[in-house]
Amino acid sequence: FTEYQCPYCEKFFQETYSVLKKDYIDTGKLKLVVRDFPLSFHPNAQKAAESSECARDQGVFFEMHDALFVTQSEWANLNDAAARDYFKKLAVSTGLKNQDEFARCLDTGAKATEVKKDLTEGESYSVDGTPTFFISSGKGGWQRIVGSQPYSKFKTVIDSLLK
Repeated sequence: FTEYQCPYCEKFFQETYSVLKKDYIDTGKLKLVVRDFPLSFHPNAQKAAESSECARDQGVFFEMHDALFVTQSEWANLNDAAARDYFKKLAVSTGLKNQDEFARCLDTGAKATEVKKDLTEGESYSVDGTPTFFISSGKGGWQRIVGSQPYSKFKTVIDSLLK
């Protein structure tokens, strides 16, 4: 469970994500499922999450996910209208097929319910902050990691579950 305006999620993205991706995701050992958990005290978090879901519709979710974290300092303190405009411009860099469709999706709040569903599900798992990870072998067990932990922490947990 992540939140695009969260500084700890950004730290995870900057320091740990690329190594996990290279060592586990790209090798097929791990599948990353990103769930939205926008925190109410981050005013642009909801629309950032919606923008990633709108991008998913065009097959560029992870491109938008990455772009949101790379540019977090540029949009985090914008007002709502300026943040929406920023997300629309940012989406162009992700290889969107249809900019008008993305803008319509974002402006109408078409993904607000999807984001809320993730938030509600996270709350049902006792998620109360971001990032929160649930790592499973797919064979019945899982381990929870909370916060921006170093790569070594993830490696230890993942390797133990892969055995």
